[in-house]
Amino acid sequence: MSHSIAILGASGYTGAELVRLIATHPSFKIVALSADRKAGQPMGAVFPHLRHLDLPELVTIDQIDFGAVDLVFCALPHATSQAVIATLPRDLKIVDLSADFRLRDPAAYAKWYGKAHDAPDLQAEAVYGLTEFYRDQIRSARLVAGTGCNAATGQYALRPLIERGLIDLDDIVIDLKAGVSGAGRALKENLLHAELSEGTHAYGAGGTHRHLGEFDQEFSAIAGRPVEVQFTPHLSPANRGILATIYVKGEADAIHTAFTDAYTDEPFIVVLPMGELPSTRHVRGSNFVHLGVVADRRAGRTIVFAALDNLTKGSSGQALQNANLMLSEDETAGLMMAPVFP
Repeated sequence: MSHSIAILGASGYTGAELVRLIATHPSFKIVALSADRKAGQPMGAVFPHLRHLDLPELVTIDQIDFGAVDLVFCALPHATSQAVIATLPRDLKIVDLSADFRLRDPAAYAKWYGKAHDAPDLQAEAVYGLTEFYRDQIRSARLVAGTGCNAATGQYALRPLIERGLIDLDDIVIDLKAGVSGAGRALKENLLHAELSEGTHAYGAGGTHRHLGEFDQEFSAIAGRPVEVQFTPHLSPANRGILATIYVKGEADAIHTAFTDAYTDEPFIVVLPMGELPSTRHVRGSNFVHLGVVADRRAGRTIVFAALDNLTKGSSGQALQNANLMLSEDETAGLMMAPVFP
């Protein structure tokens, strides 16, 4: 069965990544692409690497006939999606890639994003889009909220450990390196090549990064009590990829066993042999996550590693995985491409 797909915000990185992935999907056909400032242009002019595809011209959102669409991917900027989605038909399936619906508590959203939510009824309806842990809810959802890419990386490494009571919940440190495409396509002085290349720097330190809201929400719900991790992201001079190095108090063998048990049947989660370290270069351009475990030299302490591509598994690939479930397609459709190497 063929499904008609629209992508709002198609001129951004996640929108382009969605187009790249859906181009190989056996059942999805893109019938509408929106972009505000670039409306009227061919997608191939905005992203020449997609020039070979037969795609509709970019239009404004109000030019789209949503009655002819089965599912919408909303790849609009944060704080923009909520107002747009509130105007869409109530029977339309939606996967939102922004931060607008990730946090269930309106007060938490206001705390981390600095404004009241404009569509609290939709916020309450949205299903959190970490596919491997919300699969049943996603299948029956109308609105799915994609996770933050950093938040997804940390959760793949920590959720099974918290669920099984294997680590000290008051002693979790997440040190994360993220590629620059996670900051979006808008022009920013600190992202110029001369400002970014040949260096790595921390940002959002001291508990200010917004993805902490997702960590707080998800880890506390699993544990049944408040859990606050230490988390410092760093901007890496690479286009794609996230590598998280996570320090925990717990036994390495038990942690590795928990990963293999939790992820045995997951098509996109790869648990490396004990002691093997993951790399972003081994997941680049793919929907795979690589997890590694190393025993620390201090007894009872372990270092856990997680690597994924922020644009694919951290965003657009995750979104497509969720859309497959929502439309009763094979969950892996359009997503089994091998990583790009070197």
